[in-house]
Amino acid sequence: MDSRRLGISVLIGLGVIYVVAAFCSLIFSLILKFTSVQEIQLNLVITIISFVSLFIGGFVAGGRGKEKGWLLGALTGFLYTGINFMFQYLGFDSVFNFEQLIYYICFTVTAIMGGILGVNIIGNHSRQA
Repeated sequence: MDSRRLGISVLIGLGVIYVVAAFCSLIFSLILKFTSVQEIQLNLVITIISFVSLFIGGFVAGGRGKEKGWLLGALTGFLYTGINFMFQYLGFDSVFNFEQLIYYICFTVTAIMGGILGVNIIGNHSRQA
């Protein structure tokens, strides 16, 4: 796999993660604004959607790369973690706490699983048996 295809696949996967997250954030902000639902009632749903968006991003990265899905998923997860860490560190002057560290490790593992499945489901259509 050449580095250009690897990089493009990871960036597209990362873009998918942030688009899904932005869309879901918009939906949840509208729900919170116009209903009597409290934010604490949505914590589990938001966490599940975060994992789903990382899985989808890894899946797309693996599908576009067509090989080494574990690497594409790992790079997607690490880049996502790095961007969010830099945002939190530079924007809020705080580092990850232990709970966040566990979440981001699980996010990366989820993106790896998505990358592996993306290669095996999407990537296999172009291969000969």
